[in-house]
Amino acid sequence: MIPTAATPMVAPLDAFGADDLPAVGGKAANLGELLRAGLPVPPGFVVTTDAYAAAVDGAGLADLFAGGDPDPARLRAAVESAPVPEGIRAAITDAHARLGGVPVAVRSSATAEDLPGAAFAGQQDTYLNVVGADGVVDAVRRCWASLWTDRAVAYRRARSVDAAGVRIAVVVQAMVESEAAGVMFTADPVSGERGRIVVESGRGLGEAVVSGLVTPDHYALDRQGRVLEHRPGRAEVVVRPVPGGGIVHERPGGDEGRSPLPDGVLRELARYGRAAAEHFGRPQDMEWALAAGRVSIVQSRPMTALPPESVPLNRRQRLMATALSEYVPVRPYPMDVDTWLGRGPAAMMRDITHEYGIVGAFDGFLREEDGVVVELVPPAPHPVPRALLTPFRLVHKARTRKITAWREDPRFLDFLRRVEELDARDPAALTWPELLAVPDEAIGLLDPCRELRLDYLPGMAVSLARLTAALTLLGRRGLLGDLTGGAHTRTEDANRALQDLADLVRGDAGLLELFAGASPEEVLAEVRGGRVGAGTGFAGALDAFLREFGRRETVSPLLVSPPTLGEVPESVIGLVRVMVDEPREEDPGSRSERALATLLGHPLLRGRRARARMTRWVRAAQYGMAFREDSHFFFTAPLPALRRALLEMGRRLTRAGVLEEESQVFHLRMAEVAQVRDPGSIPVETADRLRSLARARSARREELTGVRLLDLARVYPRRSDGNALAAGAPAGSGRATGTVRVVRGPDDFHRLGAGEILVCPTTNPSWTPLFRRAAAVVADTGSMGSHAAIVAREYGIPAVMGTGNGTSILADGARVTVDGDTGLITEEP
Repeated sequence: MIPTAATPMVAPLDAFGADDLPAVGGKAANLGELLRAGLPVPPGFVVTTDAYAAAVDGAGLADLFAGGDPDPARLRAAVESAPVPEGIRAAITDAHARLGGVPVAVRSSATAEDLPGAAFAGQQDTYLNVVGADGVVDAVRRCWASLWTDRAVAYRRARSVDAAGVRIAVVVQAMVESEAAGVMFTADPVSGERGRIVVESGRGLGEAVVSGLVTPDHYALDRQGRVLEHRPGRAEVVVRPVPGGGIVHERPGGDEGRSPLPDGVLRELARYGRAAAEHFGRPQDMEWALAAGRVSIVQSRPMTALPPESVPLNRRQRLMATALSEYVPVRPYPMDVDTWLGRGPAAMMRDITHEYGIVGAFDGFLREEDGVVVELVPPAPHPVPRALLTPFRLVHKARTRKITAWREDPRFLDFLRRVEELDARDPAALTWPELLAVPDEAIGLLDPCRELRLDYLPGMAVSLARLTAALTLLGRRGLLGDLTGGAHTRTEDANRALQDLADLVRGDAGLLELFAGASPEEVLAEVRGGRVGAGTGFAGALDAFLREFGRRETVSPLLVSPPTLGEVPESVIGLVRVMVDEPREEDPGSRSERALATLLGHPLLRGRRARARMTRWVRAAQYGMAFREDSHFFFTAPLPALRRALLEMGRRLTRAGVLEEESQVFHLRMAEVAQVRDPGSIPVETADRLRSLARARSARREELTGVRLLDLARVYPRRSDGNALAAGAPAGSGRATGTVRVVRGPDDFHRLGAGEILVCPTTNPSWTPLFRRAAAVVADTGSMGSHAAIVAREYGIPAVMGTGNGTSILADGARVTVDGDTGLITEEP
């Protein structure tokens, strides 16, 4: 770390701009840009990163950076106690004298700070009302040391910022002894609306607002600064400077601190906010201060975690959003988009809808920035002229491709054979070119699946429509769920296998005790270690289940980044625990046969031919439902092999030092990985580029953690529902009262108690066993045709889909009533 001749150790703030970020850090570079744009920024100077480097070298601390993973605690203590080189001390003293020796604010300005995707707000230290040259020098040294606080180090690690490469500058500005101060967002940080400016204000110094010490005055302004909304604050604390240096927290008396900002000040703030956003080309998070009637801007950084701007959806977009929010419940990785999501099932669904005259259904529904998906944009599919022929084509397909024969189709049998061949390969034994070829091969296996769906889905649709119409005419529409629930599916096979595992637990006192009191991870460790359940063969039965059904997705059939069921056996333990306390479930086929007997007892079905015809229609509809369910099960069969291959690529790139861990490969695209010709000999520029891409995308995803892919309020508008806590689409009739249990994913399966209300974001087939334990189901997404609704109706429990906010509104442990006929969820005493 040797200072460069081109950059002085200490220089005026207005000497720098965006191009100087390595020398002065994000905060100082942004302030320099604001000065160039003509905004009122208090005068000051910057102690550059070269000064930090010189101080570290001068104190003999360079060895603490060895190995690229510095010890934060040792560095902080060493930097905080290190003497400042005389040349730097003299430069700081001289610059402070040129400011007039006034009290100053001393703030950190790290090279990874105040950047898009990594604001670092509050991670390094700030010192206000610093008095005297010696005080300024000491505050600068403490700012340097704050680069190594636990919170700053943790923040950088979460955003994959290389610790050894981070440097810190320090901004010193004339102190603004403000009467009021606060923050301003040039876009609404909650809704993402770009035409709305949000100002939060408190009396005294802005520290009270920034650090959350007060409930500030809240203003929502239009672009011209006109007040759209005002919520008075509570002025719990006022932070003021102390004449001898430092600050004090005071309790205001009377109405002090409650006076609103004048309209002229709000208009001035809005004008500066617009100017800053236009200058930087993106919404800004700014700090401001008001003194003697003048507004000063003391900080500006890009807004992070800003939701996409909410735009109303039309009816077709809402319909697509209902499906897509179920299929893509979490943010896809670049590798998802490049492989399974972009070229697999979503492409298959796009081709099928296009074949039948609907275009645009699955095109361009993900918006990316810098390689990271930031928003799900529901498309608006529309018919083209050939859609007029679709009814005739459906009927023709249904007549020529019998739904009962799909399992014997040579294309399906060949598909299974090729999947087994791919699944049998050991990725670790493949050469690098062979490994790179696996994704194309896995995705190519979906070609016959596309043909099978094109040929047999019409038969499913016609058989279900025919049975529904017949039941409606006979006044027996309520039997539809039980009749179609009798289909023999792989999901039902999985449920029976889970029940067999639960029977083994009930038959072993040690296992039963273990399941009752231990976590799924502890149960798995005891079973795999042979310490419990050896006599019942539970471990072998569990492994057999995972071999047979472990290919199932845990999150979405469209994503390759989440683990498959076989990779998280503890979630299977959670499902078995759900079933242990319940009696063995009646075979759905038995319910179906009773429903058929009830139907055939209808007065209009007394004739032998009528009964035989209705029985055929019921069987055809069952085969249709089985095709719908089982085609999903089988067509995701290439997913485990694809995932294993990608993770093996990640392992080899990790060994080569390109990635920090194998799962980081999902931050890359296949085309980027394919740039590597030989993992054992990667050019430095290629390794640096891939490493930089993975880190930058990781940081961007971390920033977006709290931002939803799609604002569900746009899909499921809030109903006028009286005293209801939440409301959605009625999807399973009946009423049930119970305790809310929020289940967000497989890790929570074991938490659902018998008779509780299952509240979830969405579901997929692996969730099915939970429905036999739940009293009702409430989902954020979905409709009457979603997986959760279908299964709920099969189990005869109330269901409400598409609440939009059920998982955030309904508190875990609350007692509620779910009305599946009205779609309302109400609170119970």
